[in-house]
Amino acid sequence: MNPLVIDGLGSEEELHAGARSRAYAVLCEMLKFPDREQIAAIREGALAGALRASFEAVDPSVAADADWDALGDAGAADDAIAVEYTQLFEVGTSGPPCALYGGLYGGARMKTMEEAVRFYNHFGLTLSEDPRELPDHLTTELEFLHFLAFREAEALRAGIDPGPYRRAQRDFVARHPGRWVPQLVKRLARAQAGRFYAALFDVIARWLAREERTLVALVGPAPLDQAVRSQGRALPDPDGSDHRSLPVPPLQDGVPDVDEEQPHYQRRRDLGLPDHRGLRRL
Repeated sequence: MNPLVIDGLGSEEELHAGARSRAYAVLCEMLKFPDREQIAAIREGALAGALRASFEAVDPSVAADADWDALGDAGAADDAIAVEYTQLFEVGTSGPPCALYGGLYGGARMKTMEEAVRFYNHFGLTLSEDPRELPDHLTTELEFLHFLAFREAEALRAGIDPGPYRRAQRDFVARHPGRWVPQLVKRLARAQAGRFYAALFDVIARWLAREERTLVALVGPAPLDQAVRSQGRALPDPDGSDHRSLPVPPLQDGVPDVDEEQPHYQRRRDLGLPDHRGLRRL
């Protein structure tokens, strides 16, 4: 699924949702493997600049809390950050020390992945064939939130109730990345991660916490078993009675379908990087 950009937003509420959607898309870009293009984008400040602009459009205090110098620091040697990425996130004697898969933080990975897939499928999405990423990978989860915030902005622009998309965002953040990314931040600290990744994941954790607070203020708290969540165990089935915000209306019921031929669906060429496509339309 290409990152989406909306033109023609009018109200402050629409612009806010659009900026949040863009922030998620930029975070997906920043999580890519640091090849030469990615390293150049980090050093030139293209990624940090795009993220900062999105945060400032949402809430200037979010941007004020980030370490922007660190988010532009790819290290002196060209291969240093690539080596670090591999050591932190991809390899290890018993698996990577800082895995980017949410199902590895809680002990019931298959259930976590199955629930994530149900969320994706419910909103007309499935995993891309190439590159093939697992449903509980952080980039896939953030890409889904990018999509939901985009849908929220589109609903607002069309005069349609954005509540289903807001509730889905609230629930998905709470049950997936908002649940396990704080644990990942602690692992990164123990692994003595370099400046860029320490700053990036600190930003992601703060952003997700802010998102959850904001969404709860908009649509109320999720019907979530806080005791289960705090213990880090697998969360309940989203189709169960403890998760009353699902099911939500399907996409075809009043919400415009995604049409990537429309001019407001554009690839973010200003970043100079290929799109991440963890998700695609069913």
